[in-house]
Amino acid sequence: DRRQRQMCIRDRVSTQSTGFLLHTHIMPPKKGDKKKVSDKESALTLEATVNLHKRVHATGFKHRAPKAVKAIHQFAHKLMGTSDVRIDTSLNKFVWSKGIRGVPRRVRVRLSRKRNEDEDAVEKMYTLVTYVPTTDFSGKTTVHVDA
Repeated sequence: DRRQRQMCIRDRVSTQSTGFLLHTHIMPPKKGDKKKVSDKESALTLEATVNLHKRVHATGFKHRAPKAVKAIHQFAHKLMGTSDVRIDTSLNKFVWSKGIRGVPRRVRVRLSRKRNEDEDAVEKMYTLVTYVPTTDFSGKTTVHVDA
C-alpha cells in the first residue's frame, strides 16, 4: 500500500511539472488468473525472408558463408523460440551455391516448429528450416503456412 501511494504521489508530481503523465502504474495479476499456455509448445509453420546481405556485411570473404548459416540459425531461434534448430541440406547447398564469399543476398525459408520424438531430448520442440525457391522477393512478408 505504501508503495502504491508513493507511485501516485510521484505520478502527480511528474504530471504537474511537465503536463504529461510519465509513469504509469501496472496492476499485478489477480490471484485467480491462470497463465495462458505458451504458444511456444505448439506446432507452427512460417514462411519468411532472411536478408543475408545485411547479416554478412563487413565480414571477411572466407567467413561469409559460415556466418550466413549461423545467421539463419539465429533468425530461426529468435522467431520460433526453440534452441534446437535444424537446417535442411537444400538450404545449406543454396547458401554455399556461389562459393564461400558469394553468399546470396536474400533467401526465402520455411520454418517448421515440430514436436521432438526423442524421449530423452532436452527440449520438447525443434525447428526445421527448409529452402523455398523463389525468384522475386518484393512484397513477400512472413506468413503462416498450413502444413
